Order: sequence, then structure tokens, then C-alpha cells
Amino acid sequence: MIAAYLLARRPSPLYIRDLLMNTDEARQKKLKMRAWRRGFREADLILGPFADRHVPLFSEAELDLFEALLEEADHDIYGWILERMPAPAPYDGLLMTQLRAFRDEPKGIAGG
Repeated sequence: MIAAYLLARRPSPLYIRDLLMNTDEARQKKLKMRAWRRGFREADLILGPFADRHVPLFSEAELDLFEALLEEADHDIYGWILERMPAPAPYDGLLMTQLRAFRDEPKGIAGG
């Protein structure tokens, strides 16, 4: 009888994971993964490292905007970042300025 009670009270794995990671952390992790796995390598190499650095510092509104940006087509995002075409109004502000500044930062080259 005691064993049945303890088994019934044992938290599920999902419950344990929820205790360890709040919704903000889960959202940030999801956004970082989406930024790294675009399917278009050139976009991955800008958006992934950018997300790793900036997403933890973003406000809720900035996370919303970045999440919306990740819904756009890879080639469009890449074109906006490289300024090959104008970014639409929602993205043509601080977010795009940050992405373009990040693009222009010197990066270390491994093994070279």
C-alpha cells in the first residue's frame, strides 16, 4: 500500500524537466536551435551564433520579433542581413542592425 502511494506520487519525467527549465529558458533554447538549423548553411552561420549570444539577453518583445523573423524564408532573411534587398518594416530596426553588426564582426577561424 505504501509502495503504491509512493509510485503515484512520483513525478513524471516531464514534471522533473519542467522544474529544471522554466518556460523562458525553454523558449530561448528552441529559438537557438531553430536559428542553427535553418536548412540554408549561410543563414545558419549567422543566425546560430547570433542567437547564442543575443537571445539570452533579449526582452520578451525582442524574442517575439526574432521568433517571427525565423518564420521567414531563409533566402529572404539572408538577403536582408547582407542588404541585398530591403528588410520589411517589422525587422528593419534594431534587430536587423544587430544582425548586420554581428555579420561584420571579425570571427576567429579554427585551425588556421
